[in-house]
Amino acid sequence: MSLKDFIQLFERDIEKLKQEILAYSNEDNLWKTDYKITNSAGNLCLHLIGNMSNYVGKEMGGFDYLRDREFEFAGKNVPKSELLDRLEKLQQVVTASLEGLDESMLERDYPLEVFGGKMSHNFFLIHLFGHFSYHLGQINYHRRLLDK
Repeated sequence: MSLKDFIQLFERDIEKLKQEILAYSNEDNLWKTDYKITNSAGNLCLHLIGNMSNYVGKEMGGFDYLRDREFEFAGKNVPKSELLDRLEKLQQVVTASLEGLDESMLERDYPLEVFGGKMSHNFFLIHLFGHFSYHLGQINYHRRLLDK
């Protein structure tokens, strides 16, 4: 895949995530869990923002970011408007980060050994896209099951 393809896919799915968050009829339901669903949509959204801000924005784009992974899963009641603002910023950071790379970077090693070994930027971007899509689907189901 090309950087242009990655940009198009991430922009599309960040936009889909914004629409999912907007679709909650009751803001409190973003933070709901039940005995079978342990991660709220709000926490999954925070996790995606943290994950992408760190691995793409900071490591690929050079943007300043200090990740708080514990808060991504333990934090509660971040207003919907703030989640949407953070997603808007994320979309800008991801796009700028990927636009700032040279196409040849895709085959070069990613600077961190996230999975215990070397991997290319291309491999890791494909992983990040799958990870994002997985949680986006969970948020969609969460909304349809628990936003009542």
